[in-house]
Amino acid sequence: MTTDEKTPATLLNVISFTSKDLEARDNVLTTIISPHTGKEVQITSNVDQAMDFVLQHGEVTYDKERDRKLLWKIDLYLMPVMCLLYCFQFMDKLSNSYASILGLRTELHMHGNMYAWTGTAFYLGYLAFEFPAVQLLQRFPVAKTVGVFIITWGVVLCLHSVPQYAGFIALRTILGMLELSVTPAFVILTSQYYRKEETFLRTAMWFASNGLGTILGSGAIAHSLIEHQASYTLPAWKLVFIVTGCLTIGIGIVVIAHIPDTPTQAWFLTEEEKMLVVERIRVNQQGFGNRNFKIHQFKEAFMDVKTWLFFFFALASDIPNGGITNFGSILLTEDLKYTVKESLLMQMPFGAVEFVGCILFAYCYRFYQSRMFWAALATTIAVMGQCFLAFSNNNKLALAGYSIYGLSPLGFICILSSISSNVTGHTKKVTVNAIVLVGYCVGNLIGPQTFLASEAPTYKTAKICIVAFGASSLATILAIWFYYWRENMKRDKRGYVKGEVDMIENFEFADLTDLENPLFRYSM
Repeated sequence: MTTDEKTPATLLNVISFTSKDLEARDNVLTTIISPHTGKEVQITSNVDQAMDFVLQHGEVTYDKERDRKLLWKIDLYLMPVMCLLYCFQFMDKLSNSYASILGLRTELHMHGNMYAWTGTAFYLGYLAFEFPAVQLLQRFPVAKTVGVFIITWGVVLCLHSVPQYAGFIALRTILGMLELSVTPAFVILTSQYYRKEETFLRTAMWFASNGLGTILGSGAIAHSLIEHQASYTLPAWKLVFIVTGCLTIGIGIVVIAHIPDTPTQAWFLTEEEKMLVVERIRVNQQGFGNRNFKIHQFKEAFMDVKTWLFFFFALASDIPNGGITNFGSILLTEDLKYTVKESLLMQMPFGAVEFVGCILFAYCYRFYQSRMFWAALATTIAVMGQCFLAFSNNNKLALAGYSIYGLSPLGFICILSSISSNVTGHTKKVTVNAIVLVGYCVGNLIGPQTFLASEAPTYKTAKICIVAFGASSLATILAIWFYYWRENMKRDKRGYVKGEVDMIENFEFADLTDLENPLFRYSM
């Protein structure tokens, strides 16, 4: 049995059992002491899916060279599809912003704050369906479930070209209900294949593909449509929704056919490689998932202080995001005085900074292994960009600030990778996922409302909010970093790596939470 370097196997009193002991779901295997509450915690036979696989197939020896080749293979088969999906998802979100300067507001007779509500409606749907969606992801196969969501939202996006204002608002709400499934599903999938130290870069790769969505959406699609408007029978703003919707349907079909629900079902892995995947993620002290809802883990998610630090970060960082996602094109045309065509092209550097910058910062983790440090540094630079955008009277400097703001997602990437590696217990993980995405929703709900029609074209209130909440998100990153450091110190001082600890064999797959497991340490 392989364990974390900080918790050598010699310190464990290992309790063996067989697959028959798992047949009764609530059979108590042993009792341990929670490092958080000091109370007894029962380890029951209601364990992770990876436990069944290990008991049936046995263990293999961890080998660095074989593991390196396996990691390349996993990256090759998973990352391109995950990155492409996230690219298309963000194109779908930005389609509303592009359409706003291509005739959407005029044709649907929007005035006052009517356009702002098209952005808010999306996140109302996102918020309303958050907890039901994550429960579906826990109960049913992850990849197949999210694939169905993707195809359906592609159809709904195409229908955006049909209705008048009331119907458009309804479709935006439904779209939010469907798109919310991708991020929690990807957090789960990332934790299934990658070790703690690998999740930051991989999360950055798929999340930063939002930048590719910006480049393709503004340059390849929206700009091309307006350039050749005379060649089409439909208005450019309608074609934006149709083209992005059809692309989304296509990637949804690919996800269902290509992405496995768990590593043990991966069509591209041999039986030995499946066993190696299980072995390589032991260090995470979590497995593939558990489809049984555990009420005590649900409650723990709400009582855990870091859940609310994650929530507040998502709220603070996404108030600026919600505003800029929906009003970025309008700021460039009305405030910075670029033409419609120029404003579409000017969004491409923003996308490039997000895609290249976020991945480069995450790659730097290999040189200094603290994702909190790199997230704090990137967020500091992003806040500087927000200040340039908000307070500079020089249009070129304001545009530079707009592009620099493209680094801001790295903070959220850090939080997502923290949920993937630092929140254990499957019910707890999906619950924390949901709570954080509620914060994400509320932030994106508020963001468009800070752009007051009466303040157009400068939107003074919105710009102040962008800077203030950007700074708040930086402070929260530092608070989370301090929490991890303090909690690890407390666990070390209490001697949880010194005396003997009664643990079941393959305890890494016992579906314990991070607050229950005395051998767990937070990755910073």
